[in-house]
Amino acid sequence: MGLHKHHEHSGERLVVEAESVLTNAGEQWTAMRSDVFEALAAQDRPASAYDIAEAVGKIRGKRVAANSVYRILDLFVRTNLANRVESANAYLANSHPGCRHDCIFLICDDCGQATHLDDDRLTGALREAGREAGFADVRPVVELRGICEECAG
Repeated sequence: MGLHKHHEHSGERLVVEAESVLTNAGEQWTAMRSDVFEALAAQDRPASAYDIAEAVGKIRGKRVAANSVYRILDLFVRTNLANRVESANAYLANSHPGCRHDCIFLICDDCGQATHLDDDRLTGALREAGREAGFADVRPVVELRGICEECAG
């Protein structure tokens, strides 16, 4: 148990993997979904639906409604292509979309950078606590806020 590593994808490989995961989930990989995923994956920190709508608008050369982006981002979260950072109301592309796992985010209060970390001991204890409280299909999402190494330095 403890910390574990996943096969991280990036760039075109990540987009191909995301498309595969979404189509295997019985969903269509439309041009709009592709644009939203690529815009999300290009972000270096959690992005809001409005940030993504603006980026997709630039790709498409016309305004894109944040509502349609929200629906796509919610689909991506449900199908494990993206993670939602609740405290920032923002989204991050999942760099290993084929792997369902618990999320621990370390979020910098200064620059907004989010670092994803896995610690099965911690999330396993949370999952167990949820089961003991009568919950099924418990999936911990933990957010820790502080100052990143770069900003603290």
